[in-house]
Amino acid sequence: MKKVSVFFALLLAICLVCTAVMAETHLNVAWWGNQVRNDSTQAVLDLYAKENDTSFDVTMNSFGDYWTNLATASAGGQLPDVLQHSTAYIQQYVDNNLLLDLTPYVESGALDTTNISESILDLGRMNGGLYGLCVGTNSMACLYNKTLLREAGIEIHDLMTMDEFMAVCKEVYEKTGYKTDLGYGTESFFNYVTRGLGKPLYADGKLGIGQEEAEYFYGLYEKAVQEGWLLGGDVFASLVAGSVEQNPMVYGSSPETMSWCAFNWSNQLKAMQAAAPEGVELALTTLPSPDPVKSGFVACSMYFSIAASTANPDESVKFLNYFVNSVEANKILLAERGIPVSSVVGEAIAGDLDPLTQEVVAFVNNVVVPNSSETPKPDPDGASEIYAASRELVEQISYGVISAKDAAKTLIDTANDVFSR
Repeated sequence: MKKVSVFFALLLAICLVCTAVMAETHLNVAWWGNQVRNDSTQAVLDLYAKENDTSFDVTMNSFGDYWTNLATASAGGQLPDVLQHSTAYIQQYVDNNLLLDLTPYVESGALDTTNISESILDLGRMNGGLYGLCVGTNSMACLYNKTLLREAGIEIHDLMTMDEFMAVCKEVYEKTGYKTDLGYGTESFFNYVTRGLGKPLYADGKLGIGQEEAEYFYGLYEKAVQEGWLLGGDVFASLVAGSVEQNPMVYGSSPETMSWCAFNWSNQLKAMQAAAPEGVELALTTLPSPDPVKSGFVACSMYFSIAASTANPDESVKFLNYFVNSVEANKILLAERGIPVSSVVGEAIAGDLDPLTQEVVAFVNNVVVPNSSETPKPDPDGASEIYAASRELVEQISYGVISAKDAAKTLIDTANDVFSR
């Protein structure tokens, strides 16, 4: 009898273990980011896993590698359950039916958006559905080496015009030898500039500018080459695109290969400061523009989306709801992805923010918000191809092998071809 009892006891134990394993939900989560983001996000996943029957596989990459890997995953039908998304690419994923419409989950209350404004929710609405939940707001910003400018006796101010900024770039080069990364590879800078000219880069799913606006944009690089202060494409050839740690403002061995500033997003200040050399203090201001108010906008820093192919839609939504609405989780994340979209969360963590993050919040609320225009819609399908072509044209200008006029014509011809397919 004892042997039988022991056998059944073991069998029961095995069944309980199997049941527990089978009950556990497994989710794949992917994001791009820096080491600060990687560490804080992993800590939130660990916390969630302890409180729920959930385990995670994670994929974290630099910005450029992230999209390459995601394209491969989507082609193979292997998208992560929960994935970070960008305004530059989300529309094409929606158009190809790769993302889950979150609307039914908002309506049921499974995804609680009570404390998120409709204007923020609208940023993720496309093609009649909610395909991206904005997880933070930010703005484009010019991050700069405050220590370098202070030592050189150079002052800058918010809402600089393009002419004022170009004059500063020339002065910095003449006094310090440091060159300027004029938004190399910063895709949204093109749109930022043309907005200042009264024309969005894209309108109604096609190119919204003409020869004049494109020539103005490429003319900035042409003038920078002529004056000698442009950090050229050769510097970026050996760097990881989109990497905070390898950004020329904080990475390099001499002024010839470094920049005094970086065009980025406001929420990147903390990570960029962490990557800066010891003794270097960074700060932020608005990007230059022909008209800073027309150009400026408050943006969705990034979305979280759920793959249409997920085997666990309810659990994925549950995790997304936690990520956005949990005060405990956001006391770990601390607004690194931008100002929290939940008003309750934002108020709850305000006192926990470090001075740099508080500086970013004040910048967005006090400088950008009062001096901005309507937030642009997500880029249309095909935009990534146009941006790639534009990066090549900027590189050619930096080598002096093409004029701004010819670059503008090439860009427009390329865009017209892309949008005609």
